Amino acid sequence: MTRTKPVVTAPVLGTRALNRATLDRQLLLRRSPLSAAAAVEHLVGLQAQEVKPPYHALAARLDGFTPEELSGLLARREAVRIVTLRSTIHLHTADDCLTLRPLVQPARTRELNLFRKGLVGVDLDRLAALARDLVEAEPRTMRQLREALLVEWPDADPQALAVAARCTLPLVQVTPRGLWGRSAQVALTTAEHWLGRPAEPAAGPDTAVLRYLAAFGPASVKDMQTWSGLTRMHPVFERLRPRLVTFRDEHGVELFDLPDAPRPDPDTPAPPRFLPEFDNLLLSHADRTRVVPPANRGRTWQANTVYCPLLVDGFLAGVWRLLGDTLVIEPFGRLTEAQRAEVTEEGARMLRVLHKETSYDIRFGTVIP
Repeated sequence: MTRTKPVVTAPVLGTRALNRATLDRQLLLRRSPLSAAAAVEHLVGLQAQEVKPPYHALAARLDGFTPEELSGLLARREAVRIVTLRSTIHLHTADDCLTLRPLVQPARTRELNLFRKGLVGVDLDRLAALARDLVEAEPRTMRQLREALLVEWPDADPQALAVAARCTLPLVQVTPRGLWGRSAQVALTTAEHWLGRPAEPAAGPDTAVLRYLAAFGPASVKDMQTWSGLTRMHPVFERLRPRLVTFRDEHGVELFDLPDAPRPDPDTPAPPRFLPEFDNLLLSHADRTRVVPPANRGRTWQANTVYCPLLVDGFLAGVWRLLGDTLVIEPFGRLTEAQRAEVTEEGARMLRVLHKETSYDIRFGTVIP
């Protein structure tokens, strides 16, 4: 008699279970005692198109954080701002800058295909060498870099030349750009020149997957590819499968995770959090419903304006903005009296941490016109 081998079905993680697990990894379920440097490393960088978002991101996550702590890392060149994941500017530790940028370089190289019409006749190796000489002689703005490269290739598209330099070289934004309370235009030099040491071998894809899961898991292969901008990651996950555990989401998508990573009870309380625009929590999964309810999808931006997200009970529930001397909070739905009190208290805390020199009012109103 032949016995049929039982089919082992991976456990299902519902939306709230994924939400609480991700919040825990993101240091948003409770504030962490980690230092700013340790948090930036654990989170594998912070989205940093503008100066203030990394500061708001850490203020929401860390206990005892001050803006001066993060500014100090940048001033001492222990952290830098550089284009890495998803072709966007991230704030990374110096060590991660030197290993993550080589890892995502294939994605930066593919990006050049979007500008190939403007680069006809341009020798990219020569462009990279010339651009390196220019920015290492002194930090250059993108405009200065364009103008200098146009001397060599007058028929090329100026914007394409500057993008090619950014894609082929690991260009970091030098301080005082990025420092809290300082104003400065973007000026660029190479990571190696700024940090005083050569680029290191690229972080292995296996290591990248494990770090991603530690900060954003449980997650699918597509989630990781969305976060990193890398492609063809299925073989990496398959190679790591013996070291991982697997689950399914409510739609049957396979999710991978570290065996010992926290997966809190779905009913674990999640306090309100004021996040910056483009926070990695909202951008690092192909399926964002673990944080963004379907009804609220797309409600943090309008035309060319992006609004700061508000989390209530762990999910996107509104937006906020500093308008003059007022913190304006716009919930997407009705909050209970207790929730409004918690949101107000959290808003006051955020203001004390980041804007202690200014007195702000807090009101519920309209942020999005």
